[in-house]
Amino acid sequence: MPHKIAVLVGSLRAGSLNRKIAELLVRLRPNDLSLEIVGIADLPFYNEDIEENAPREWQEFRDRIKAADAVLFVTPEYNRSVPGALKNAIDVGSRPYGASVWNGKPGGVITASPGAIGGFGANHHLRQMFVFLNVLVLQQPEAYLSHASEIFDESGALANERTREFLANFLDAYAQWVTACLSHADVGQKRSNSHASRSLVSA
Repeated sequence: MPHKIAVLVGSLRAGSLNRKIAELLVRLRPNDLSLEIVGIADLPFYNEDIEENAPREWQEFRDRIKAADAVLFVTPEYNRSVPGALKNAIDVGSRPYGASVWNGKPGGVITASPGAIGGFGANHHLRQMFVFLNVLVLQQPEAYLSHASEIFDESGALANERTREFLANFLDAYAQWVTACLSHADVGQKRSNSHASRSLVSA
């Protein structure tokens, strides 16, 4: 069975380049991954005051992330950081405290920008958040797509085969990372269960 990957796109714009890149990733995916874009546009702003009667959109989003084996973020950079809608989605998924849906998930980051540095600031702000959220983010290869407006031609087709090759290689590395993380988690769980069984017997 392929690993289920939840893909989050940071831009809400209908013609978003990052959404086009995410859709391209869905088509390029290797056989051991299943990619699904999870929408964030309809999530109400996080407010702890309404957590007790949490909006349906929050719970549906949390359930979809929880059901995924791993997460992949594809986002532009806004003001040298992540877009507000994406930050809100991360906040919604991290609450209530102690029940974060991000905890322990293998992760990956791709940033794309019309500028020359390819969304470097957003990429690393995400990675900073992942430290606290315990998202096990792929370190290499890093993915900064600069001059993103040139990735697709006027018809919406990919204009540069080098980009396709780069993204395909990124997905291969990401697939290996996800498999390694999940295998390690399975081994850790088996050891934990074995230890618990021995403790029960000796008690």
